[in-house]
Amino acid sequence: MAITPHSNEAFLREVDEELRRDQLAGFWTRWGRWVVVAIVAALAIFGGVLYWQHHQEAAAGVEGEKLQEAFDLLGAGKFPDAQAKLAPIAQSSRPGYRALAIFSQADIALQKNDLKRAATLFATVASDTAQADAFRNLALVRQTSAEYDMLKPQVVIDRLRPLAVPGNPWFGSAGEMMAIADLRTGRRDLAGALFGQIARDDAVPQTIRQRAVQMAGLLGVDASAAIAAPTLNQDVKAQ
Repeated sequence: MAITPHSNEAFLREVDEELRRDQLAGFWTRWGRWVVVAIVAALAIFGGVLYWQHHQEAAAGVEGEKLQEAFDLLGAGKFPDAQAKLAPIAQSSRPGYRALAIFSQADIALQKNDLKRAATLFATVASDTAQADAFRNLALVRQTSAEYDMLKPQVVIDRLRPLAVPGNPWFGSAGEMMAIADLRTGRRDLAGALFGQIARDDAVPQTIRQRAVQMAGLLGVDASAAIAAPTLNQDVKAQ
């Protein structure tokens, strides 16, 4: 009996479907267990990531609370209790919390007039590459301030030169220390010019600018107008 084209196509389709079923069954027999293992492993990893994120957030919240407790103790003058709270946070894996705790420890050392320990603590933050530049630069300025009298003038100049430029947030503090170091090395012209720049910079805190005007004047640089003009403007606005 001859097979019509229609019957032939139907037969081939049935063979093809049967072959696919056999291949699927063979694949599942050979690899099915590993597919299940892979799915379970992927779900476990995903669950682990979610747990880790939750744990990190919870741990950060706990550290934040402990840091606030330490600040409250500092405000109350309870330095030993504050130190106990700050010690573990100063070893935190979170750079921001770590920096704040170390800054607080350094401030306690300054309260005790322990300049060497304060400088060492500030240096820890300044050299911590995991910290933001704002923290590191602030730490460098405060480290230099704490150990200023123990440093050679050229060390101060070399250390603070990158920060003692107009436009830098620490120009006032870094520039003032650098200008004094210039003065100690006999470079009165450099010191006077730097004090003049500080006095004319509106972004520098007013107290530093006022000192800069006085120092610039002593060194033959007239920067008095830099302070007089803003003061006059403020008087006019007040009227």
